[in-house]
Amino acid sequence: MTPRRLVPLIPMLTRRARRLARSRTEAEDIVQDTLLKLCQRLRDGASIDDLPAYAMRTLTNRARRSWQHAGTDELEETHALTEPDALIRLDCADTLAAITTLPPPQRHLMDLVVAGETSPRALAKATGLPLGTVMSRLARARARLRLTLHEDG
Repeated sequence: MTPRRLVPLIPMLTRRARRLARSRTEAEDIVQDTLLKLCQRLRDGASIDDLPAYAMRTLTNRARRSWQHAGTDELEETHALTEPDALIRLDCADTLAAITTLPPPQRHLMDLVVAGETSPRALAKATGLPLGTVMSRLARARARLRLTLHEDG
């Protein structure tokens, strides 16, 4: 296995590094470090069964190391004076309370959305419902929530 096999992996590694890095320059550094490490492993005669997967894992590990070594800003007195997000918290509490008033089929889907599932396909898969049913229930639930929240405030 020659290091030339790494060339087709560069676009994939670059896309992933851009998602993991804080800047374009940092992403390029991560990709370069990853390629260097892979070249060294290949030249040492390492047997890598799934090169793309190994390359992605190497890149992810390299990105994590950069996060661990990143410096932190020194805290200043003004950092402690952030305004509370009371209004946002009240809006969230009102929305959660309004969700409990929905009909059970709509409430169940909205509870899944609140828990973090935002893809209608994933909701359909999780509930066993057809995608169209999920979409229409979500639309009706959101419309009802808008009305309820608009009337309350």
